[in-house]
Amino acid sequence: MKNDSQRFLEKENITSIRPKVLFFDVNESLLDLGNLKKSIGKALGDREELLPLWFTTMLQYSLVSTAARQYEDFGVIGAATLRMVAGNHDIKLSEDDAKAALSPLRSLPPHPEVKEALQKLKNAEYTMVSLTNSSNEGVAMQFKNAELTEFFDMRLSIEDVAKYKPDRDVYDWAARKIGAQPHECLMIAAHGWDIAGALWAGWRGAFIARPGQQLYPLAPLPEINEPDLLEISKKLIALKKG
Repeated sequence: MKNDSQRFLEKENITSIRPKVLFFDVNESLLDLGNLKKSIGKALGDREELLPLWFTTMLQYSLVSTAARQYEDFGVIGAATLRMVAGNHDIKLSEDDAKAALSPLRSLPPHPEVKEALQKLKNAEYTMVSLTNSSNEGVAMQFKNAELTEFFDMRLSIEDVAKYKPDRDVYDWAARKIGAQPHECLMIAAHGWDIAGALWAGWRGAFIARPGQQLYPLAPLPEINEPDLLEISKKLIALKKG
């Protein structure tokens, strides 16, 4: 079922016009989690297949913290939930070892097409902002190591509102921070839950359909759905200026 935001976008034919701001998720959307998968797998008894379970558990408890108004850093939640997953599979994992397993998170490489796509969007004079569940310090380090800093006009972290995506307050805050109306914002992410949260907040969306990622069937569909960021950039550049 379409919500009011979706009907508004279609009625005004806004999807044919360039959004004012492009917001980007970071982990898995821009950055390749391959090295983290290896590190997490090693910590979990060489079981790399448990990475998706850990990631969804981390997301679950970040939302538990948001619902209970008990903010903790994403890395802290990540280490805690890693120990939970280990415990459920009879794997002994100390707090220090859990933290060490997460260390590759700050030095992840970008997916192969990301830099080219970001450069094309920058050349097309788009305003580009990252919006991540990682901390301000964490995403600054990630962008420095991945050499992505120069592409972005601003970096936003949920740390500043102490709530995690896809809580609607995060998207409302980000739009206000950049000085844009919700329908002028477009979220680019490889997570169905992030796209759903943005669309329900009245934003537009572009889904990066990376392997293993799916859109949430009960949420509105984003206007763009492509397998990588380069294909998404082509469609965004083709939109007419408002």
